[in-house]
Parts: sequence; C-alpha cells; structure tokens
Amino acid sequence: MSTTTNGGDEPARPQQPQQPPQGPSFNVLAQFVKDFSFENPNAPRALMQPPQQPTISVQINVNTKPMSNTDFEVELKLEGKAEVSGSVLFGFDLLYAGVFRLQNIPQDNVPPLLMIECPRLLFPFAREIVASSVVNGGFPPLLLDPIDFVALYQQKMGAQGQPEQPPPSQE
Repeated sequence: MSTTTNGGDEPARPQQPQQPPQGPSFNVLAQFVKDFSFENPNAPRALMQPPQQPTISVQINVNTKPMSNTDFEVELKLEGKAEVSGSVLFGFDLLYAGVFRLQNIPQDNVPPLLMIECPRLLFPFAREIVASSVVNGGFPPLLLDPIDFVALYQQKMGAQGQPEQPPPSQE
C-alpha cells in the first residue's frame, strides 16, 4: 500500500472541489387563498329569470411584501361583479397569494419578477377559484381572460413616478 505525501511527513489532503458560483434561483414555496368572498345577493330570484348577458367588471391588483432577504409574499387581488339592468347578479373578492424565494437574482430584476412572473404563476389558480365559485353560485362559469402583467407593472411604475424597467429576459 502506498501513501502519497506533500513532500513532508503528513499525507496529502485531498483537494476539495471548488463550489461553482450558484446561479439564479426562483422557487414557489407556497400558494394559498388569503381572503375570499362570493356574494349572490338576489338568489334565488336572479337564478329563475330568463338568461341575459350581464355586464361584468373585474379589477386586478398585485402587491408584494418582503419576508426576508430572499423570500417574498406576492398577493394577487381580483375583485369583480356581474350586473343586469343595474341589479347585481354576483360579486367576488379574492386575495390569492404565494410565497416565492429569489436567490442570486440581480437587484434590478427583482421588482419585475415579483410583479410580473409571480402573479403570472398565481393567476391560473385564482382564475379557477373564481370560475368554480361562480358555477357553485348557480351561474355559468366566469373564465377570466389572461392578464398582461407586463402592462400592469408598467402602469403601476408609471403611476408611482418610477422609470419603467424592462421585464427580465427569458433565456
């Protein structure tokens, strides 16, 4: 049996492989309904009327809250109602949130990731909650159209007087 030495009396220590720098990391840690309300104020009368095309209005908002240096809570708020002839058929108010971990992301890219990519990941789940609730309220499903979160982000930055940052490139 042979022993390799480093020229002295001690055996050579195996060289530790150098850890390559860790690349950017973006993870979804949790998703959850934070608050939800569905109102069907004129039931069952509204359900027995001949079907009419309602006027539907939906408002969307995104808010972020840092939880640590790397973890952020992102809230997607959807509020809407359907009306026929000034009478409310149904209304909903959903606050759907997620916790996201962003590591080794350049600081300039964090706000667009939080305000564009995070809500983009949350939206399909929030959309399903709204559609199911409307069906459970006795109405045909309300399938919300996809949302342009880039435009929403640019609008919000413009309203705050901040220069718009381009969204992070997707490579």
